[in-house]
Amino acid sequence: MVHPPKRLSTFTDVSLYCITTAPDKGQSYAAMVEAACAGGADVIQLREKSMGSRELFNLCRELKVLCDKAGSLFILNDRVDVAVAADLDGVHVGQDDLPVEQVRRILGYRKLIGCSTHSIEQAFQAQTEGADYVSCGPVFATPTKPDYAPVGLGLVKQYRTMLRIPFVAIGGIDTTNLDTVVRAGADRVAVVRAVCGAKDVELSARQFKDKIVQCRRERNREFVRK
Repeated sequence: MVHPPKRLSTFTDVSLYCITTAPDKGQSYAAMVEAACAGGADVIQLREKSMGSRELFNLCRELKVLCDKAGSLFILNDRVDVAVAADLDGVHVGQDDLPVEQVRRILGYRKLIGCSTHSIEQAFQAQTEGADYVSCGPVFATPTKPDYAPVGLGLVKQYRTMLRIPFVAIGGIDTTNLDTVVRAGADRVAVVRAVCGAKDVELSARQFKDKIVQCRRERNREFVRK
């Protein structure tokens, strides 16, 4: 069986970026990730803060096989050491984690580094330090980041016009407001509960992916007409 090729580090064809939630009782990370990939997730980020290093390493190796089979990128949140040990596609860090430039020294230049940013200044800093992409958010209020005030669509527009590297819009985005986020300039959208927390993960991922692609096309057609 020939597997789909891995996506480029430039994120050129990434639309849907899925971040895991803790599985419900009786479910598993493997089932969640496999379903999200089947629905069209371009990137899976594992966010798991309660496991020990060995258990997390074993889980990462299991999920990496599923993502490789689907051609999806597999990113680990925070744990640079485990990402290296499991030979993952990259790591995503926050503002309170290791600086991007230090992570780059550990990972080298063949792995992806993403960074959560909440202002254009933080985005510029991450870009300067060598991040491959940044996240912009939370765009809307979200229980995933209760301590952060929404940054709004205006910041999405700034990221679109001012950054050299790709960005992923995140935070409170669902199918009811997705079109406004894409029209503001986001080519890539990250979701947590909207896909991985859904009853039907595969269907939710497919619906989200299709709508992102549709909204991008409509936005680009409007831009050409102008």
